[in-house]
Amino acid sequence: MHFLIIGAGINGLTTARALLNLGHSVQVFEAARELREIGAGVVLGANAMRALEQLGLYEAVHAYTQPVKGLRLLDQQGRPLQVADTGPFTRKLGFDNIGIHRANLQKALLSELPPDVVNLGKPFVRFEEHDSQVTVHFADGSTATGDALLAADGIRSQVRLQLLPNSQPRYAGYTCWRAVTDAASLGLPPGNSTEIWGTQGRRFGYVPLVDGRVYWFACVNTATPSDPAFKNLSKANVQQLFADLPHPAPALLAHTPAEAYLWGDIIDIKPIRHFAYGRVLLLGDAAHATTPNLGQGAGQAVEDAAVLASCLRKHPTLTAAFRDFEQRRRPRTTRIVQTSWFLGWASQIKNPFIYKLRNTVMRLLPAAVAQWQMAFLYEADD
Repeated sequence: MHFLIIGAGINGLTTARALLNLGHSVQVFEAARELREIGAGVVLGANAMRALEQLGLYEAVHAYTQPVKGLRLLDQQGRPLQVADTGPFTRKLGFDNIGIHRANLQKALLSELPPDVVNLGKPFVRFEEHDSQVTVHFADGSTATGDALLAADGIRSQVRLQLLPNSQPRYAGYTCWRAVTDAASLGLPPGNSTEIWGTQGRRFGYVPLVDGRVYWFACVNTATPSDPAFKNLSKANVQQLFADLPHPAPALLAHTPAEAYLWGDIIDIKPIRHFAYGRVLLLGDAAHATTPNLGQGAGQAVEDAAVLASCLRKHPTLTAAFRDFEQRRRPRTTRIVQTSWFLGWASQIKNPFIYKLRNTVMRLLPAAVAQWQMAFLYEADD
């Protein structure tokens, strides 16, 4: 079969490789005129690394990764709220959780595709189904026809909005700065991902990357999406916002060049009822965009590609494969979206009394709770 994929992000590129592995032909259409090195860090859980191995992409990606062995949650004073060792699960699966720069991940995935697969400068306009095929119309007046259309065009997916006009992104109530910087001189504990849940609705976290670099993020509550009070803050202003957080938050902010700061609101998609619409299938963030609080956004995009390949091998018809994909993926991704939304709310608590109560509860939670959560995240659908 011939597949049309809209979007050359993590899911689009991974899915293209999965389909080529099965002997199908694929064309990927990307609105941007060039695939630039944008974005900051990405966490891929052991579940995602296993999916990459199933698709023959593990070695290409692994060269750019840094293992993340431990997860730490700290309070405003730097005292532990929870500390989790991911070792039991990663050893069981045979794959580490890793940190990787988004640009390196995109580069690795792109290197595994033939050069004529990805078509740049092709903004999607609309699609139509006819005669057991799908035709896509682009902004430049051109069209493409295939046996199926896969929407991998992200949280603001135009394919999804044609199907579900009311499925607009939902604002989570907090905004965020993020960047990648060289932190080799700071002597941070190797292999640890850390979050500091501060007072006044503030949070700071970092993830280790290769070559001594670190991906960090700094979030603050605001009721207003695209709040001008935060949108245009200078580096010095951001540093002042988080100046009283414990090490290494102030140091990482200071180490980062002002031009490396990226800003954006935190948004997701409220879970939708269907991913499959005849010969059209929603994938990745187009189907189940999540807030980043579980580190599973990119991982679920990769899982989608592996599960879709499994469904296509299993079923003789395209529509049956798409329905099976929806039945397998929707419960898991819905739970991740909802859990991540709640975790984001809990981590951004501003009320001083509730902040103290939350910290007390977090410290009293038995280790079994964290183990149960990791089991769900990492022991993924085959």
